[in-house]
Amino acid sequence: MQGIELSRRFYNDVVRPWLSETAPDLRHAAALSFYGSELLGFDDETSRDHNWGPRVQLFVSPEAFAQHARPLVDAFAVAAPSHFLGEPIGWRSRPHPPADHAGAAGHVAHGLEIHTIESSLETGLGIAGPETLDPLDWLGLSEQKLLAFTAAPLFHDDDGRLGDIRAALAYFPRDVWLYKIACQWRRIAEEQAFVGRAGQVGDDLGSRVIAARLARDVMRMGFLLERRYAPYPKWFGSAFARLPLAKTLAPLLERALLAAGWQARGEALAEAYLVLAQRQIADGIGGECEPVIGPYFERPFATINADDLVAASMGAIADPRLSGLPIIGSLDQVSDATPVLTDTAGSRRMMEALLGGSEQ
Repeated sequence: MQGIELSRRFYNDVVRPWLSETAPDLRHAAALSFYGSELLGFDDETSRDHNWGPRVQLFVSPEAFAQHARPLVDAFAVAAPSHFLGEPIGWRSRPHPPADHAGAAGHVAHGLEIHTIESSLETGLGIAGPETLDPLDWLGLSEQKLLAFTAAPLFHDDDGRLGDIRAALAYFPRDVWLYKIACQWRRIAEEQAFVGRAGQVGDDLGSRVIAARLARDVMRMGFLLERRYAPYPKWFGSAFARLPLAKTLAPLLERALLAAGWQARGEALAEAYLVLAQRQIADGIGGECEPVIGPYFERPFATINADDLVAASMGAIADPRLSGLPIIGSLDQVSDATPVLTDTAGSRRMMEALLGGSEQ
């Protein structure tokens, strides 16, 4: 059984009936969020050695939290069974201990946690709510964290508030999305010719490394064009394989990465760029721009007219706050360092400094 289904049944069969007797008037939402391979459906036997198992997070109002949270998690430690469907309900702490801070309460004996939505948004994303976000705020949010908050299904939602917040954070606003597309083409533009140039001087390893970087950029563009958040590296390829675009792109990327020579490597990547560009134009992004594969100026390296695609994507942006930004990118496009992506306050300051947010 996948972890999300185990936790759904744990909530429906154990936690909710117990709540109906112990705190029948407690209005709440129930879900899983922010960590765990089960959020994306990628959990397997290996996942079960750390924090996998019957668990659920309840989300309540600040007033209800102050009155009920800690007494309830303590009482559940006494009332809960030791196992559910053959799995122990005690906390398997690596690397996440049970919740225990302002706005969140848990217990080492079981997988029931109680949170406020406000605390969850602040600690998980560094925001007060989706309504407070301006374009620069969106650019400072990590896709993997947005995905981890919005991906898993809700088990219960009394007033619909958690569902509404998750829907508002489910994907980037259109102009932010267009800016990210433009910046992703800029990343490709910067390095696409280097696959051939490195290979031309006999640096086959360097050519392969650059090709791998560009393959990842193609995959990230696939996520963008499908309007899906990209997960963190462990599940990046697995999630990419689920995208509709992957059916066409994956064979081209495999050809590029397995090619014995730089010419074939660059040509396979160029075919992948063309697939992306044609999809973008078909979706109405780019106006009259015509994607073309050809040599890099007078040099025999297969490339696409990426600069034209950058300009076309930027030209589709309506918000002057975004169309006037330097074409640098969002948090995930300028860093893949885990400490940066997971430091919500620091990443926002970094993006403000890079993009000149204080002057917007």
